[in-house]
Amino acid sequence: MAPEAHSDKNEHGHSHDDSHYHHAPVATVDNARRMKWVFGLTLGYAAVQAVGGWLAGSLALIADAGHMVSDAAALLLALVAYRIAAKPADKHRTYGFQRVRVLAALANGAGLLLLVVWIIWEAIQRIREPAPVMAGPMLTVAVIGLLVNVLAAFILAKGQRNDGNLRGAYLHIIGDLLGSVGAIAAAIGILLTGWTLLDPLLSVLVSLLVVRSAWKLVSDSVRVLLQAVPQGLDIEVAQAGLASLPGIAETGHFHAWTLTDDSSIASVHVTPAPGADPLALPGIAAAWLQEQYSIDHVTVQVDPPGGLRLEKH
Repeated sequence: MAPEAHSDKNEHGHSHDDSHYHHAPVATVDNARRMKWVFGLTLGYAAVQAVGGWLAGSLALIADAGHMVSDAAALLLALVAYRIAAKPADKHRTYGFQRVRVLAALANGAGLLLLVVWIIWEAIQRIREPAPVMAGPMLTVAVIGLLVNVLAAFILAKGQRNDGNLRGAYLHIIGDLLGSVGAIAAAIGILLTGWTLLDPLLSVLVSLLVVRSAWKLVSDSVRVLLQAVPQGLDIEVAQAGLASLPGIAETGHFHAWTLTDDSSIASVHVTPAPGADPLALPGIAAAWLQEQYSIDHVTVQVDPPGGLRLEKH
């Protein structure tokens, strides 16, 4: 049987160091700290908005308050996920706990979609049976909410953008920001026209704007959990590129999958060209895949000439 070689960027060809159970990346402390700040802002304002919405009779404010409470819960879940993800890899989980962040991102997106359904349902009830709305208090609370959400979005926007968990929290805050804008627009419209139906109608509009972002978050998380091919990588093109590298005669059994939102893995079999050093091929293949597709960990098995053809039969 042909020997299997794990590539390392420096020695054997993959891009990690040689420490024990070294495959798990480190959760970002800065991102967790940003989420703590935003969690406090979100939960505090949700209470203010819920009371203000109830007193003003505004569905837009009440819906946005529910949105904020959901976001606070999602942020708490994300913070717990960061703590778990920071645990070191061990002999039972050699890739660590990083996928906990992906699960949290999936829960965030799913929760947001459920909240949108609730808001639309409540809006339909208000359209059928219009209720009085105190536009002045509604406008005041909505403006405060807009300022809080802008501050929260600014805090999260400064974090690492390749962190799906942080991105999920950021999308939640953007949804809240849009909710505040909708509430402001509804309040101004009611002040000018007295038409209270603006409140539920704008609530529906804001909900529809949030759906796209929430669905993308859910689909991206599912893609990671299904270990799909990393985005931007075409298996056939990548395999052909490997086969064209110096010293490699053939390639086969090429697999690539997503480990977390910011980490990917690949494995491939290669055969050496005449006169090539078989021990050099893992490093060559891994370096190329890392450069072309940012694949972090590559496993390369070197088969004898003709070995791949024999395996196909």
